[in-house]
Amino acid sequence: MTVEVKVTQVGSSLGVVLPRSVLDRLKVGKGDHLHVVETATGIILTPLDPEVQEQLKAMDEVIVEYRETLDALSK
Repeated sequence: MTVEVKVTQVGSSLGVVLPRSVLDRLKVGKGDHLHVVETATGIILTPLDPEVQEQLKAMDEVIVEYRETLDALSK
């Protein structure tokens, strides 16, 4: 799927409006969040899964708490 979108002013920022066909394909709507990943060839948009975000947050907390232990184990 190839879609052209226009960059527009949104308050003091810039933004793009995604067509309904793209939103439907991503299965997202108003209020949902997207994960934006920059790659060597462009940008990838994926729906942000709240459950995965919770798991990543928990993992980050474990890493912070056990940093020294994890560093020692990695050697």
